[in-house]
Amino acid sequence: DMVIHLPNGKYGLIEVKIGGEKLIEEGCNNLKILRDKLDYTKMKKPAFLMILTATGDYAFRRKDDIIICPIRCLRD
Repeated sequence: DMVIHLPNGKYGLIEVKIGGEKLIEEGCNNLKILRDKLDYTKMKKPAFLMILTATGDYAFRRKDDIIICPIRCLRD
């Protein structure tokens, strides 16, 4: 859904999901597919993959290195 470009030239891929384990898992699969389609001979690998969700109380990193982040964690 989004590409975040950082000032240092790195970037991250973000998929937005309302919540629910099934939708979050679907989003993670979509991010992996997109990541695997990129041509790394022409660009850097993404610095991070993230699911931005409307539910949950805290952010965490999954075993496959995808960050799950409730939107409430982005405030302040």
